Amino acid sequence: MEYGWFSHVLVWVIGLMTAGSIVSVSLALFSMGRQGYRKG
Repeated sequence: MEYGWFSHVLVWVIGLMTAGSIVSVSLALFSMGRQGYRKG
C-alpha cells in the first residue's frame, strides 16, 4: 500500500463526510423552516 494512495482515500472519505453533513444540516434546516411556515 502506498502512502499517496492512502492519503488520497483519506481526502475522499473526509470530503464525502463533509458533503453528507452539509446536506443533512441543510435538509434539517429546510424541514424546520417548512414546519415553522406551516404553523404560521
